[in-house]
Amino acid sequence: MGRGHQNGKNRAKNSKTLPQTPKNLKSDGVDVEFNKELADRDDLEAMARANAADQRANNRQK
Repeated sequence: MGRGHQNGKNRAKNSKTLPQTPKNLKSDGVDVEFNKELADRDDLEAMARANAADQRANNRQK
């Protein structure tokens, strides 16, 4: 094999130092206030799909 292919040792080092999501793109977990009056059609459609998915998930659990 070529250089740097010794049993995945280099890969293990990189996976520890290079996270999947950069720190500046991670969410802080704070929810954003939603105002229905300012929502556009895409927002309302997304809400309807999310509610339908929640109902399907709740029905599976029962």
